[in-house]
Amino acid sequence: MLQFQPPGFGHKTINTSLGSMVYYTQTAAPWCYAETEDLPPLIFLHCFGGGSSAYEWSKVYPAFATSHRILAPDLIGWGDSTHPVRDYQINDYLTTITEFIRHTCCPPVKVVASSLTAALMIRLAIAQPFLFQELYLVCPSGFDDFGQGAGRRLPLQVINTPLLDNLIYTLGAENEIAVNNFLRSFLFAKPERVSPEIVEAYLFSAQQPNAKFAALAFLRGDLYFDLSLYIEQLNIPTVIFWGKEAQFTSVKLGQRLAKLNSRSIRDFHVIPNTGVLPHLEQPEVVIGLLQRYL
Repeated sequence: MLQFQPPGFGHKTINTSLGSMVYYTQTAAPWCYAETEDLPPLIFLHCFGGGSSAYEWSKVYPAFATSHRILAPDLIGWGDSTHPVRDYQINDYLTTITEFIRHTCCPPVKVVASSLTAALMIRLAIAQPFLFQELYLVCPSGFDDFGQGAGRRLPLQVINTPLLDNLIYTLGAENEIAVNNFLRSFLFAKPERVSPEIVEAYLFSAQQPNAKFAALAFLRGDLYFDLSLYIEQLNIPTVIFWGKEAQFTSVKLGQRLAKLNSRSIRDFHVIPNTGVLPHLEQPEVVIGLLQRYL
């Protein structure tokens, strides 16, 4: 995924209990690497779904490269990181993200995350609050919030049918037409904002060997949970951003979740004319909002 990174960003690797995790950070001009090492860390975590990777945040994090040491990993099972052949579970990501933070930073840290990964950060911040200073979350959802399944689009008997699951992934995530259609129809509010580069980056990630295992775990709902059962326990200062046109997880859902913990959730911003990925669809707006706090 290095070819899709902004100028001056290179990749490094750490080892986790599930394999190597690649992350992107300042390594060359126009950033001075010697100086960025001493800057406070700012971690950007991508969401789940066929073709997901750190590229999701690549239009945002350069704006903070002079004030923070940027750390944008490909999570295990995604992008250029290791793709173990396994039935992925929630604890796999709670564990490997914890390992990533401990390997690369001196906690507490500031984290920017999206969708299901953002919801996992709430759980991790409850379990290990000493890791976190602040959370900035885009459309955080466990996809089964208030017991209302939002994410599963196909019957489990179809997804779990041998060979058929391979076909679903091949047809849905490994060809350009399907990726382009999914981004335009479901993830973006304005289809014209889906550029050829975005499609290429998602397609490249989806075509990595064994990439289907993490994607199918997400599609089956193996990683879903009810965020409403956890969010009241959060004590880390948090700001939430929500794309007004987000599908699967609506603004009303987000507002309902936020009301459960007005103590820790300082602000809730609705971003007009964007879907579930406002940071990729209108990065300049998300940059402006983040700058207000960072």
